[in-house]
Amino acid sequence: MTPQMWLALGILVTAVIFFITEWLRVDVVALGVVVALMLTGVLSTGEALSGFSNTAVLTIASLFIVGGAALQTGLAGMIGRRILTVAGTSELRLTVVLMGAVVLLSSFMSDTGTVAVLLPAIIILARSAKISPSKLLIPLAFGALLGGAMTLIGTPPNIIVSDLLREEGLRPFQFFSYTPVGLILVVIGIVFMVFIGRHLLPDRKAKVEGQRLPTPKELVDLYRLPDNLFRLRVRRGSELVGRTLAASRLGQDFQVTVLKIMRPPDTRPAAALVRGHDEEGQDGRAAKSTPIIPNADTRIQLNDSLIVQGEGNDVAHAAAHWNLGVQPPKPKDEKALLNREVGVAEVLLPPRSWFVGRTLVQTRFGSRYKLTVLGINRPGANTKLDLKTTPLQFGDTLLVQGEWVNILALKQQRRDFIVMGQPEAMMGAPNRSKAAVALFVLVGMLLLMITNALPVAAASMLAGLAMVLTGCLTMDEAYQSINWPSIILVAGMLPMSIALEKVGLVHVAANGLIELLGGIGPLAVMAGLFLLTSIFTQVLSNTATTVIIAPIALAAAQTLGIAPYAFLMAVAIAASMAFATPVA
Repeated sequence: MTPQMWLALGILVTAVIFFITEWLRVDVVALGVVVALMLTGVLSTGEALSGFSNTAVLTIASLFIVGGAALQTGLAGMIGRRILTVAGTSELRLTVVLMGAVVLLSSFMSDTGTVAVLLPAIIILARSAKISPSKLLIPLAFGALLGGAMTLIGTPPNIIVSDLLREEGLRPFQFFSYTPVGLILVVIGIVFMVFIGRHLLPDRKAKVEGQRLPTPKELVDLYRLPDNLFRLRVRRGSELVGRTLAASRLGQDFQVTVLKIMRPPDTRPAAALVRGHDEEGQDGRAAKSTPIIPNADTRIQLNDSLIVQGEGNDVAHAAAHWNLGVQPPKPKDEKALLNREVGVAEVLLPPRSWFVGRTLVQTRFGSRYKLTVLGINRPGANTKLDLKTTPLQFGDTLLVQGEWVNILALKQQRRDFIVMGQPEAMMGAPNRSKAAVALFVLVGMLLLMITNALPVAAASMLAGLAMVLTGCLTMDEAYQSINWPSIILVAGMLPMSIALEKVGLVHVAANGLIELLGGIGPLAVMAGLFLLTSIFTQVLSNTATTVIIAPIALAAAQTLGIAPYAFLMAVAIAASMAFATPVA
């Protein structure tokens, strides 16, 4: 073992420890791997950063956008509900149809997105059929994992091993290369669940009626938010004129939340002098102000009316500091708290949340998630907790306010937040008029991939761009649909495989595997790779596992002098068989 080998091995072991313990987020660990490889000289700067331009990373990001469009337009939900309408009320039939439906969807979408789409319908079906939801949730999760093994785009490991073949100058896996093996696994999985698995599942019945979560409207009343609504008029001479909302620091310095800006049709100084704030048009009717949902970059203009929420003293201090006129709210101003675009929700902090022990200021919650915390509710606390200085604790409930799409995004941060209720139910209906367009783009992408008319990366990027250009989702929604921690994880761990190859550890591991099992035959080596991958993927992400094991499988096949396709297929399939632990 050379010093370079020990360095690379030390970085890998450290990363695996952090992945297992979750002391740091997976994307932070992946970035740490990149930096460590550069600082130790194991890789050059170009080699360490090569993962961010890898075709697998760009393909996965593009597929997130395509899947996001399918969700945003309601296409995925329509397909899933249409399939589930034939399920009936029999537990046996429900299990078979449910697993078939989730396999179909997860073959072309992310397994997480598939489960999120079908979960509400499954709960409703279970209640109507008088079946415990616990009898259906494991089949739902297992079906999503099995479906990922069906196609090239079903799950990131499939794309990673195919890209590895292409980089080695070999013919990569095609779109349906995984289907024969995947189909066998699907049939075995459904048969097992029907005849054995469903009898092992708990039949949990609620002993008492579950506590109903308050609706967003009830939260507004419960926290008495309308009592703290005010209007602040931006007067002549106010230094807020021309500043962005972020620069105003109304939230950070005064704990005042700007919910909406009502902007008069003409804010020019001359016009303001002639007509005043509540000006009339030429026909004698009051000119209508334009409502603006503000963000950090929104610039404040003269005569704007800021609809704000905050304690009276805080609002008064902010008004005095910025030379603003304080006005009582109008009856319609309550709509700024809750409508189709914005609203409120309660967010619970679980035990392992990164936010535990930190204040909201330290976490930069507002700029990070584009949401405002209106209050902290702590069990047993009799006094109001200060939003700036209070370290958060496990069990704290944050009342957050902002756009529904940003509240819904917190659901993806499952380690840090538990979003109470169903904020997606308050959002505007999906853009169903674009569902047919999304279906056309999705089918076109699949045809391009199946016929090899374009490389997978090009076809997926073209489809993602088409979804945005046709209005299936906006560019902001496209960014939000990408699971950025997963992208950073892939981009950060790919250089690790380069390092293992460069220092010779891949060949050491491959030779060790062959010495141990090679005497029995190639099938034993492949079985060893499958078992090793399966064990790793129970505690690591399937993506990180594939990045580490796939090069070893390739080197083992080359050492044995056989084609690497079976070995790499075994690694990709094993990475998706993450059934044994909840974190897998």
